[in-house]
Amino acid sequence: MMNFIAFMFQGSTDNAPSSAAAAGFGITAMLIGLAIAVIMVASMWKLFVKAGKPGWAAIIPIYNLIVLLEIAGKPLWWFLLFLIPFVNLIVAIIVVVAVARKFGKGVGFAIGMLVLAPIFYPMLAFGDSTYNAAA
Repeated sequence: MMNFIAFMFQGSTDNAPSSAAAAGFGITAMLIGLAIAVIMVASMWKLFVKAGKPGWAAIIPIYNLIVLLEIAGKPLWWFLLFLIPFVNLIVAIIVVVAVARKFGKGVGFAIGMLVLAPIFYPMLAFGDSTYNAAA
């Protein structure tokens, strides 16, 4: 048994370059994820401000969904639909399409918001589109 334990704790420096490469890949992936998160928070903040809502609401986990429903013009009880598995996917698509329409965009732009969110949300937030509550 002692031989097995000693074997498990034997160190080898032969894999040091691959360990460094893995660490570099992990750090790069983490920085890209962090950059995307910052872009999305800034975009949602600006989107909320454009719609006349407080920007800080974008960073409060449950409240931001309630405010997004208000922006989309959907009833607040739809929040409960987000708690039902698979139904929440359909409701999310409907809400994104409604938000796109409130900003004067079509279904194609809404599909872009669903598929390429880090590109289309900043376009909507920092672009020249304006919020129209009556749309």
